[in-house]
Amino acid sequence: MKTKITEMFGIKYPIICGAMYLVGEPVLTAAISNAGGMGNLTAGNYKTTDELRAAIRETKKLTDKPFMVGITILPSFHITMDDHRKNLTVCAEEKVAGIEVSGTPIDKLGKEYVDMLKKAGVKMFHKVGCLRHAKHAEEAGYDGIYAAGIEEGGHPLNDDVTTMILTPKIAETLSIPVVTVGGIADGKSMAAALALGAEGVMMATRFMATKECQVHDNIKQEILKRQETDTTLICKSIGLQGRAIKNKVVQDILEAESRGANIQELAPLITGERCREAWVNGDVDVAPMMMGQTLGRIHDIVTCEQLLARMAQEAQNEIARISRLF
Repeated sequence: MKTKITEMFGIKYPIICGAMYLVGEPVLTAAISNAGGMGNLTAGNYKTTDELRAAIRETKKLTDKPFMVGITILPSFHITMDDHRKNLTVCAEEKVAGIEVSGTPIDKLGKEYVDMLKKAGVKMFHKVGCLRHAKHAEEAGYDGIYAAGIEEGGHPLNDDVTTMILTPKIAETLSIPVVTVGGIADGKSMAAALALGAEGVMMATRFMATKECQVHDNIKQEILKRQETDTTLICKSIGLQGRAIKNKVVQDILEAESRGANIQELAPLITGERCREAWVNGDVDVAPMMMGQTLGRIHDIVTCEQLLARMAQEAQNEIARISRLF
């Protein structure tokens, strides 16, 4: 497969992993990159820049292929804006292939960081949920856009626009490559994204149900059981909208929000330490696990290599099938 994304990074498939808190670690990152896609080492997993640098170097030992570093610049209980600046500096110094930025754009932290990353050859992609943010990213000097529809897990923009609308709207307006995010789990959804004008796809929830993913098997089995209706939006009341799998703690969060709970009251329910406990112990009710509506399209646990090869073949089959209709 040849797209602007495969050519930009020299990868086999235009399939990128999204940032995942406590999940995007060296083993999974390297496995995805070795399989022909783009793994994602998530910066938020690490408490210090030294830890992030060590993780980047560990990943490089596991793969000689390119990988992303995910940097989510949203309100956090433990990561400051200065921490984000330091992480961007580490990415430049280590010359990672690219970075996925969510939330505040890099130029808002200082235009010098955009220049620094460009000089280091680090490709910058911003995850957006609307055209106005995409335009800003292009003007600021980003190399590509992640067009994230409301279907995605994590923190979709509260404009609540679907992938089907967002991808072509951005792709038809901007000159830099667009990657579709939200609703991607297989070759059919990848073929659809390419038809909408995307140069690649990004997914996260699907990579959790792989053999190389380090989360507890209970979590993987829960993913297989759930359907597309088993997620909901939380934290809308505090301006931090997130899509999570329905479970006990998510119900507690929604009930607290309905009572008008503030951030201080919600904090114990949404802390990242809950996710750490869930991933290690396999308790599916203890954490607000961010997952997308692709839950309804995930039916097995396979290796990253099997997943990517199958997706590419399915996409080719679908494109060939459609071409025969004309």
